[in-house]
Amino acid sequence: MPRPPDPAPEDLRRDPLPLRGRTALVTGASRRAGIGYAVARRLAAYGAGVYLHHHVPHDAQMPWGADRPEDVVAGVRAARGDPGAPVADGPADLSDPAAPAALVARAAEALGGRIDILVANHALSGSDGTLDTVDAALLDAHWVVDTRSVLLLVQAYARLRAGLPPGGPGGRVVMMTSGQDLAGGMPGEIAYALQKGALASVTRSLATTLAEHAVTVNTVNPGPVDTGYLTGAGYDEVAARFPAGRWGMPDDPARLIAWLATDEAGWITGQVIDSEGGFRR
Repeated sequence: MPRPPDPAPEDLRRDPLPLRGRTALVTGASRRAGIGYAVARRLAAYGAGVYLHHHVPHDAQMPWGADRPEDVVAGVRAARGDPGAPVADGPADLSDPAAPAALVARAAEALGGRIDILVANHALSGSDGTLDTVDAALLDAHWVVDTRSVLLLVQAYARLRAGLPPGGPGGRVVMMTSGQDLAGGMPGEIAYALQKGALASVTRSLATTLAEHAVTVNTVNPGPVDTGYLTGAGYDEVAARFPAGRWGMPDDPARLIAWLATDEAGWITGQVIDSEGGFRR
């Protein structure tokens, strides 16, 4: 096979809207302080149409609370690089085994019949424990939300992509993990760490499976991110463990995820990528 030609000079220049005309489903976008919201804003700023999934009852039960979905949507719309790109939203309880496929179908309908980018950002917060305190109910709760629903989302997305006409832009799947396999692990969150570890482990298998549909699959570990869940002395202790002296902000992993969605990252697949700012564990 002959060597491909070097890129033309115009192809080396960065497109300010590299996702114009593409569409994305971002799950777990109930709060403006969260990673899902930051990812959705970045994708919209790059020109993509975006569908935001939320499950307000989950965040409403947490200490940080939930935002109104209309406020989240307004923030994403304000960030659009392409004023004509659609921004839509809808709820789903992804612990329901039928919900992932239904969500993909609704999002595709709202975005013109296709989804190019799937960012599975949602997860179950709290309701966890150590090896001594965790039980079957906690393990099952995290399994159905943190892992099973993600795989069912990817399955529905893959089936959607398989039915699209050939020749369109390549697809992207980005899943989220939590550095549970790095130094120290997560001994206080056994159920969460187990299920997030499963996503990291299956990344390469999914990448191989979806390669025939021109879809890349990668998983991002955002490291400790300030989404409002920790304050006081504990917050300062974590900040001191970063070389920059600050926590990661939601837009830090969002920049990486948005880049992975562009054509520039088309050669990156099957990877678990740490975006931790040099965090010292």
